[in-house]
Amino acid sequence: MAVFVSVVETGSLSAASRALHAPLPTVSRKISELEAHLGVRLLTRTSRKILLTEAGEHYVSAAREILGRVEEAERRALGEYVAPRGDLTVTAPIVFGRLHMLPVVAEFLKMFPDINIRLIMSDRPVSLADEHVDVALRIAQLSDSNLIATRLGSVPTVVYASPDYLGRRGAPLHPRDLENHSCVAFEGMHSGRFWSFRDSGQAIAVPIRPRLYVNTAETAVDAAAGGLGITRVMSYQAKKAVDAGLLVPLLKAFEMEAAPVHLVYLSQGVMPLKLRTFLDFATPRLKAVLH
Repeated sequence: MAVFVSVVETGSLSAASRALHAPLPTVSRKISELEAHLGVRLLTRTSRKILLTEAGEHYVSAAREILGRVEEAERRALGEYVAPRGDLTVTAPIVFGRLHMLPVVAEFLKMFPDINIRLIMSDRPVSLADEHVDVALRIAQLSDSNLIATRLGSVPTVVYASPDYLGRRGAPLHPRDLENHSCVAFEGMHSGRFWSFRDSGQAIAVPIRPRLYVNTAETAVDAAAGGLGITRVMSYQAKKAVDAGLLVPLLKAFEMEAAPVHLVYLSQGVMPLKLRTFLDFATPRLKAVLH
C-alpha cells in the first residue's frame, strides 16, 4: 500500500524507486502483487507516465487515510505527541541557510536533545513530498497550494558594485544605464541577459552586458567586490560585503517588489510535536533577522 501511494505521488515507478531507496523491479513487483491481491488493475502504464484507473482513484484515497492513521499511531507509541523527539529534515537556500538557518538550528538542537535535524542547503526548489522534507524556507512567491505557509518577512533584490569599479566607471543613475556597464550575472537570479526593475510603477526589462556568468551568489558577490562589474543579488547575500565597505547598493529607487520569505510544510493530520516545536522556535528568530 505504501509503495502504491509513493508511485502515485511521485508520478512513476522509477521516481518511487528513488524515493523509497528500493530497486525498480521490487517496486514493480509490489504493485503487481497488490493488483493481484485486489483482483483489479490500479494503474495504467504508458510510455511517459502512469495513470490511475477508476479503482485506483478510490483505492489511493483510502490507502492514504489508512497509512496516515498507522503513522499517527506509531508517533503516539514513540511519544512524539508527549515530548518533542525524533528526526526532522529542514531545507533552506545556501547563503540564507548558512547565515541564518544554521544558527537557529544549532540553538534549537542544544535546547531539544531528543531531536535530530538533517539540514539541506540548496538553491533549487526541493520537493517536500519526494525528498521527505518536513519544513522548507522559501524565498519566492508560493505556487504550491498543498503547502501550509508561515510568513517571515521579505527580501529585496539589489544591484551592487564596488567603490573601485564606481570610481573607474561611474554609477548608473537609471537601470538603462546598465547597458554601458560590465556586469556579473548570477544564473540563479532570473535571466542572465535581462534584469527587471520598476520605473514609475511599471515593470521594465533592461538588457545587460555580462562580462562574467557565475552559478552561486557568493561568487557573484566576490567578483563584484573585486571590481569586475555590477551584480544583482538578494540583499542578505551581499550584506557582509556591504557592511565591510566592499560593495555599494545602486538603483534602489527602481527595485522590484521584495520577495516574500516563508516557512512551508505539507498539510497533514495531527502535526508531530517535533515539527510544531521547531516552527514555534524558529519562526520568531527568523522574523527578527528579516526586519
